[in-house]
Amino acid sequence: MFFKIKSNIIFRNYVSFGYITDNRNFGYELTDDHESNIGDKIVSESGAVFLSVLSRKPQPIDKLANKIHKKFTDAEFRTIRNDATEFYCSLERDGFIVSGKTLQECDKKDKRFSYKTAEPESIKKDCSPIIRHPEKSTQEFFEEYFNGKPHLTSLHIEIASKCNERCIHCYIPHDNKINVMEPDLFYDVLKQCKDMRVLHLTLSGGEPMLNKNFCDFLRKCKEYDFSVNVLSNLTLLDDEIIKEMKTNQLLGVQVSLYSMNSNVHDKITQTKGSFEKTKNAILKLIENDIPMQISCPIMKQNKNCYDDVKKWAKKHKINVGDDYVIIARYNHTTQNLSNRLSINEVKKVINDTNINDPKYMDEMEKEAEKKKNTTLEDFVCSVCHSSICVADNGNVYPCAGWQDNIVGNVKEASLREIWDNSEKVQHLRGLRRQDFPKCIQCPDKEFCTMCMVRNANEDPLGNPLVVNEYFCEIARLNRKMMVEWKENA
Repeated sequence: MFFKIKSNIIFRNYVSFGYITDNRNFGYELTDDHESNIGDKIVSESGAVFLSVLSRKPQPIDKLANKIHKKFTDAEFRTIRNDATEFYCSLERDGFIVSGKTLQECDKKDKRFSYKTAEPESIKKDCSPIIRHPEKSTQEFFEEYFNGKPHLTSLHIEIASKCNERCIHCYIPHDNKINVMEPDLFYDVLKQCKDMRVLHLTLSGGEPMLNKNFCDFLRKCKEYDFSVNVLSNLTLLDDEIIKEMKTNQLLGVQVSLYSMNSNVHDKITQTKGSFEKTKNAILKLIENDIPMQISCPIMKQNKNCYDDVKKWAKKHKINVGDDYVIIARYNHTTQNLSNRLSINEVKKVINDTNINDPKYMDEMEKEAEKKKNTTLEDFVCSVCHSSICVADNGNVYPCAGWQDNIVGNVKEASLREIWDNSEKVQHLRGLRRQDFPKCIQCPDKEFCTMCMVRNANEDPLGNPLVVNEYFCEIARLNRKMMVEWKENA
């Protein structure tokens, strides 16, 4: 029997235990993908050893048992072989690994992402059933293991501040887009992420493909088994990049497409010909079965045609994230906000979305119900709790949009030292919902997504606690529309 870990699964060995998870939080799915996610799982110390010998290439059970036997020399080989087989079978039933009587059969069962119509994945029946027992949730386990200390799971790396487009709504002033990250710095950060058992990396810019080492960076990410998301306008996509992307099954791409009208798109990017390059690159990624998502920020320029992007994407089975949230530039200049929708324009967008998507208001209601359970001691967001951002010059920010709030530099201190000991990180971590008294009393709070960078960038002094009135009005609008929807229903 052959076994291998599935292509969309990530494993981290903590020595005293192991953690295995699917790529659901970081990968992109098809618009018609209704399969349930696999989830995640904590395994014992011996289970971590059993998992550590698996790879993304099929191996026979005897070879795997030999590797395990070198670490458990006191146990009989036959016992190890039987225990490993039973353990692998249980993980296969959970969806984390696959098996086969031959190498080819094992590989064939590892269903890769594809835009083409495929048969539903067959369920393995060869393994004997096991008795399942209730366990702690992984979240509870990690909170107990780390004594409530935040654990870095996702790092945003800006490998280039340079950009070949000049998008009118961008939160980065174009005059500041001048550098690319040096390879030594990138590889050093990557090694630190590996040692900290980070799961996910976002590679962005500017335009990340302007970094001539882009393909080498992707190769190193694959070697360290990181889930990788690339944020790019795709105008520089070429055959070498596509070839490298295809080899990494834990990779996804997010690209902005503003309109199916080339004039509108090019006006937003202020780059003639950008629409055709981006659209053709998207089609190339589809042709090569590279998972992606389209981002379509809604602003004054495309408010009447953004829906064409959604229709085009749906035809190609691509999910679209459309949002009317445009934030001020990180240097607190607000000229880019002249492109932001007015409240009445936002209302029209919500109305149109509700008409085209019958589930929209249902989902809004569910989210509002969830927020009713939040407490005054809850964190505001994931910033400095599970994620952080490193720029091309080594500066560390709480998140990608908050670049005037430098919490450290990886050229001067390790990422772990910054994560654990930076005074600014500790301050942000200490903030709770109770630090926003205006929001606590607000009747619209269940319809608002609190965001400190939105506050900070728009406030002249960069204070994240100064609540942004524009988003308060949107929350008020959402609640009012929900009340009207319920009354009409």
